[in-house]
Amino acid sequence: MASAAKPEPIPGTVIFDGDMAVKGYALNKMCFSFNRAENRKAFLEDEDAYCAKFGLSEEQTAAVKARDTLALIAAGGNIYFLAKFVGLFGMNMQDIGAQQTGMSVEDFKAKLLAARG
Repeated sequence: MASAAKPEPIPGTVIFDGDMAVKGYALNKMCFSFNRAENRKAFLEDEDAYCAKFGLSEEQTAAVKARDTLALIAAGGNIYFLAKFVGLFGMNMQDIGAQQTGMSVEDFKAKLLAARG
């Protein structure tokens, strides 16, 4: 049986495939834990210990400390789990979209509204 060809990458876009899921497993598991208030509190009290508890790589831990969503995506983070992480800091999906496009949040929101017609 022939294997399916990998899709052509979109320039500047990280494809979340099986390899990325494996790479980001610990990071995504940690982000999922933020569904519980006590876990959000524990993270905010000692980020280093919390990252270590989940076995994050050096790359992932550095991206967490820098609050660098794009680096977290490159480190295997799934956008839906990362939304739980950025939510700890009052950010949302529009903030992430603005980062991904290199736009200000206001410009990104205006672009979304304009696209609605």
